[in-house]
Order: sequence, then C-alpha cells, then structure tokens
Amino acid sequence: MQHELIVRARAWLSEDPDPDTRDELAKLIEAEDTDELAARFAGTLQFGTAGLRAELGAGPLRMNRAVVIRTAAGLAAYLNRRHQQHQQPAATGQPGPGAATPADTATTSQPGTGAAAATAAPLVVIGYDARHKSIDFARDTAAVLTGAGLRAVLLPRPLPTPVLAFAVRQLGAVAGVEVTASHNPPRDNGYKVYLGDGIAGTASQGGSQIVPPADAEIAAEIAAVGSLHEVPRPQSGWDTAGDEVLAAYLDRAATVLTPGSPRAVQVVYTPLHGVGRETLTAAFARAGFPAPIVVAEQAEPDPDFPTVAFPNPEEPGAMDLAYATASAHHTAGAASAASAGTPGTPGSPGSPGSPGSPDIVIANDPDADRCAVAVPAADASAGWRMLRGDEVGALLAAHLVRTGRAGRSGQGTAGGGTFATTIVSSSLLSRIAATSGVPYAETLTGFKWLARVDGVRYAYEEALGYCVDPAGVRDKDGITAALLIAELAAELKAQGRTLPDLLDELAVTHGLHATDQLSVRVDDLSLIAAAMQRLRDQPPTTLAALPVTSAQDLAQGSEALPPTDGLRYHLAGDAGSGVESARVIVRPSGTEPKLKCYLEAVLPVGSLEALPAIRVRATQILAAIKRDLAAAAGI
Repeated sequence: MQHELIVRARAWLSEDPDPDTRDELAKLIEAEDTDELAARFAGTLQFGTAGLRAELGAGPLRMNRAVVIRTAAGLAAYLNRRHQQHQQPAATGQPGPGAATPADTATTSQPGTGAAAATAAPLVVIGYDARHKSIDFARDTAAVLTGAGLRAVLLPRPLPTPVLAFAVRQLGAVAGVEVTASHNPPRDNGYKVYLGDGIAGTASQGGSQIVPPADAEIAAEIAAVGSLHEVPRPQSGWDTAGDEVLAAYLDRAATVLTPGSPRAVQVVYTPLHGVGRETLTAAFARAGFPAPIVVAEQAEPDPDFPTVAFPNPEEPGAMDLAYATASAHHTAGAASAASAGTPGTPGSPGSPGSPGSPDIVIANDPDADRCAVAVPAADASAGWRMLRGDEVGALLAAHLVRTGRAGRSGQGTAGGGTFATTIVSSSLLSRIAATSGVPYAETLTGFKWLARVDGVRYAYEEALGYCVDPAGVRDKDGITAALLIAELAAELKAQGRTLPDLLDELAVTHGLHATDQLSVRVDDLSLIAAAMQRLRDQPPTTLAALPVTSAQDLAQGSEALPPTDGLRYHLAGDAGSGVESARVIVRPSGTEPKLKCYLEAVLPVGSLEALPAIRVRATQILAAIKRDLAAAAGI
C-alpha cells in the first residue's frame, strides 16, 4: 500500500503544473506521509450538490491546477461530442441538442455572437470569485477549452456567480464554468458547470447546473483524459468580456421590481469579504434605492476572510460586524432625529424606521449567490435577528403573489408559473401556493434541481438561496433577492409595518411553520456515515413524544425524487401539545463536512395575540426533537 501510494504520488507530481502544489507533494513523498497521501489519493473529486468543491492542495482529492486541467479537458470532450451530435440533425435544417441562441449584439467582448455563431465552434463562458487560485483555475480552463477547439470567454474580473449564470444565457453559450467555493472556509475552492440551451435538456433549462446523466458523462470523459502533458494549453486565443455582460445583468436585475414601488429603505450591507459589493451597490443605485451602508471592514474581496471564522452568513458570528455597523448608524440616526425633533416610528426617536436609521441588514455570501436578511429585534443580544431562509422564502413568495408577478411563467409570459422549493425547506411555501392558485413542486436539495422545474416562476431553498427571475438567472441569485426584499421592506415601511409583521400575518393565515437545524461539523467523514447507518438500522419511533408515522430512506428513490443519501421522518400531530404536524430530514451536506438535520413543526394559530405563546411552544418542540434525534443518531 505504501509503495503504491508513493508511485501514484510521484506520477501525479510529474504532471503537476503548479510549483506550489509540486513543492507540497514533494515534501509529503519525502516524508513518506502515507496517511496524508492516502487522504489525497484515495479517489477523485466528484460533482456534488454544487459541483466540485474541496480543500486546496496537491492530489486528485484536492482542488488544484492539475485537477482543473483534467476536469476542463473532460468537459471539453463532452461539449465537442454533444456539438457533433447537434451538427448531424442541423445539417438537415433541424436544430439538435446544444443549439446556441447567441445575443444579437456582436462586439469584440462578446465573441461569436451574431449570424456566424450558428456554425462557429461552441462558446463557453468562464467566471471566477476572489478566492486563492480562482483566477489561475479560470485561465487554465480557458486555455484547455481553447486548445480543444472551443471558444472561451473569461468574465473581466471576479464577479458574483449569478452574473456567470446570466452570461450563459445572455451570450448563447453551450456551457459556463464558475470557479468558486461560495461560502466554504478560505482553504477551499470549487468548480461549477452550467449547461446552455439544448445541452441542459430543454431551452427552458438552459443556464442551469449539471445533473444526471450529464455529470456522469462528463466524469467519464474526465476519467478518459490521458497524460496532462498531452492536453493542449495555448498561452492565448480566448477572449475577455468587457463590462457589457455586467451592464446587461444589471438591466435585467432592475426588472424584478414593480415600477413605481416605494424605495425609501435604509440597508446595511456586507459582502463578507466577497465579490458582491460592486454589483449590489450598482443594482441598488439603478433601482433608485438609497445607497446601502457598507460594512467597511468586509467591503473588499479578501480570500482569507479575516473577520469571520467561516464566510457563511448562517454561521455564528458572521453577521456581528454588520450588526455593529447597523447599531452605530442607529445611534447616529437617533441623535440626528432627536436634535431635529423628528420622532421615530413608533418608539423612541431614532428607532429603526426613523430618518437615517437602518431598517434591515443584508449580507451576501462571498460569491453573492445567497442573501441573508436581518431585522431589528429588541430581545436579541445584538439588537438584530437574522431571518431564517424559510422566512425570507415565504416573504418573497407572498410579495410575488401580492404584486401579481406569481401569475407569470418562468419565461415571463402570462399563464401560470410554479413555486418550487426543496424537500428540506419549509412546507409553508406549499400553503402559500395552494391558497394563491399557484402550482407547487418539490425537488432534492440544490438549485441544479430547482432550476429544472417546468415553468418555474420562483424557487428558494432554506440555505439562503432564492431565484426570483428564472428567465434571467436559472440559479440562486443573492443580488436580485436583495433587491426584492428591499422593495418589500420599503413597501411595508410606507405602511408603518415591518417584515416581522408580515411573517406574523402569514402565521395566522397558514399556521406557524417553525423550523430549525441540527448541524454537526466533523473532521472525520466516517462519523457522518456512521450516524446515517445507525439511523437506518435503528430508526426512531418517537421524537419529542410525537410518534414517527413514516420513515423514508431517500436513497431508495421514488417516482418524484431521484435517489439521494437522506432520511425523512413524518411525525404525527398532537392536539394536546398544539402541534398539527412535524417533519425531520437528515442528510450529509453536499458542500461541507457536516451532518445536517432539518426540522419543522407546524402549529395552528388562532390570532395574533396567541402567537407569542405558540412561538414559545414551537421552540420547545423543536428543541426536544433535536435532543431526541441527536441521541438516535449518536452525535
């Protein structure tokens, strides 16, 4: 075993083009560190919930230039094969899979657009974030694709992932690549692949991430790549886009808002050391919102994310600087209002809602495809409470229904449109859809599934991901979600109401859908597998004294859902405890070394006056479910 590891490592070393990882691997070989070598050479990276994602380092189970070059070569082979399949029916005048629909405006920064594009080589657009090695991985991808006879265009600088997803459709590309690890720790990077019209399945799915069977077909092409020395990597030949793509994205983003709707809302914003600031502030300016107050310490891209333990808005402490900034401006607003004799809205002068005082806090994760929202909360230690993804998801859905935008299809035309969410998200969306006459669908976790729902008008997942304009961006988009939540906050403010007020009204109408998570981060992935196996071997019969009425192993698959590693439990309601129903889903994270358990309890609400006590009861029920579930899983 030791000899085999050393031989494989030396073979890898001979092909590695990066002096950093060559030096790292050479030291491991010299030290004969078989444990570390085994961790790096025990397999290859596979496309998960969000593409490839792993720690930076040498070896086939790490993100590095060798892995990226091999992946790009496999992707190029797949795209060329699909393009050739398209050419055969195209020769008879019938469009085949992979037909491009390029934009009509041809410029040097949008190569291959216009009439000649129909017969030109397929176009692939490449984006990247500001993480360590991202620009290197993007350039390697461009070089490999160019060497394989494809046309490659790089976005001009680190930009949000939704800009790349938009560009795939805007430029008529057959595929897109985004180099990002989103909200993962600074030591990680990743690689997402999007497919264009035709190749993605249907024209309505163009610009969405890969799913089976495309992922397996690409993986087979990657495995078939020979020596990296034989992969052509020219030093030039690809193009770099100008600012036209970003300008077109911003134009499109503005269309998610209702013309003439209120814009008077003050937002504190943090990009969490990521790439969102330029795009979000430009989007707010075009829409006519006041300029957001940007958290200075986190305003610029920094791949080390120095002010947070994890650059994920959901993680404890990630929002602390944003709350401190909001509180500082609240104090300044209070002083200004008091000196001017301006009363706040209701409460003391300068309370949230008064002139100059922040109304909401918005955060994007580092690649700006997610959006976190916080609201003033007197009972919270920081004075602010971050809304759960399910709460924001329900607010946006209710807003789309009220403004009449939910009656449009995913292509922006009249006559329907579906609300969609994932199996781990709250069931509240299904009730909003049912009472509004909107079709509803559920998918597995990840926007690669949500984006493919037929006629999708709006989709969200509880992990702070929202797709409010699937015709423009067929993925989660933290920029347009921020615009829409700001519009809703401004409309409510004009009425003397708040986002929590609307949540209360939804609870009275549909029942309180209380959600929570049990999330366990591990260093040893075998602990996650052991917990899942324990739950399969000894499934719980009760949780929080509520009988488990069904236990479904999602690995078996069903007519509605492809197989996935997960378990779903439905719990019976109990009139005595005030619970209508409850649900638990357990699954390994597809992006981080975590076991994630998603909990929901639904409690009927008779009136606004009864809601505070019902919230307390819901919190108790969820805490008991977490306790019993942790014991059952042995975590």
